[in-house]
Amino acid sequence: MFQTPIVWPNVILFILYHAIALQGWYYFITFQTNLRTIFWAFLILVLAGQGITSGVHRLWSHRSYKAKLPLRIFLCLCQTISFQNSIYEWARDHRAHHKFSDTDADPHNIKRGFFFAHMGWLLVRKHPQVKMKGQLIDLSDLENDPVVRFQKKYYHVLAPLCCFVVPTMVPWYFWKENFYVSFCVCMLRYLISLHFTWLVNSAAHLWGFKPYDRFIKPSENQIVAKLTMGEGWHNYHHTFPWDYKAAELDSYNGNLSTAFIDLMAKIGWAYDLKTVPLDVIRKRVLRTGQ
Repeated sequence: MFQTPIVWPNVILFILYHAIALQGWYYFITFQTNLRTIFWAFLILVLAGQGITSGVHRLWSHRSYKAKLPLRIFLCLCQTISFQNSIYEWARDHRAHHKFSDTDADPHNIKRGFFFAHMGWLLVRKHPQVKMKGQLIDLSDLENDPVVRFQKKYYHVLAPLCCFVVPTMVPWYFWKENFYVSFCVCMLRYLISLHFTWLVNSAAHLWGFKPYDRFIKPSENQIVAKLTMGEGWHNYHHTFPWDYKAAELDSYNGNLSTAFIDLMAKIGWAYDLKTVPLDVIRKRVLRTGQ
């Protein structure tokens, strides 16, 4: 049986992250935070979210649409703010997750439990199958993207700067927020962003309906969809991962990432948006749906 070695530096780091974030929550609920600081944190949260959903997930991981250079640069900046690994690493892990879903080669295999799929996979060494099968993933498109290459090269400088330094300094400098309060609120925003993303790997692989494929773990989870700007329609997404909407729904219904991509398409920055014909969806529902 495979024994998972714990990565103690990561464990200690995440404990510290959560402790500081709890202080940020305390400052928030006790009204010790400037309202502008809260609005600023929310703006950064939304930008980081778009970097994950519209950027590294739908664009770079699945190539569900194409983006011109200005949009790629913007989404790269947003994804850097999220501090959830570089585009290259995030997309590599996500492609492995889809190709080897719910197996030992899945980086956050839900069969190892809710906590492991949620965040535990970041606290332990990777299963040997993850490393071995991960080498089979084609990443040539990412290696040929100059935006991805630039971010990967300077990530260890850019990510802390974009995620912590600038978001903390802006409230302190522009409206004289207490520096430590600003830092704690910044950390609270970061932890909220992390947990929202992680819920897709955990909750959306455990709870919800399976109208498209009843034989897989991913499910339609409306709560996760709302929290992640449209990423919770997970049974659909794992059935049709190339659809830029990551959902069948005609209305946006909280799918702000789809709305953003549609807006970018209108101004010409996004193009070749991939979708699934309705008759293909209906046939799949009749064949494998719940």
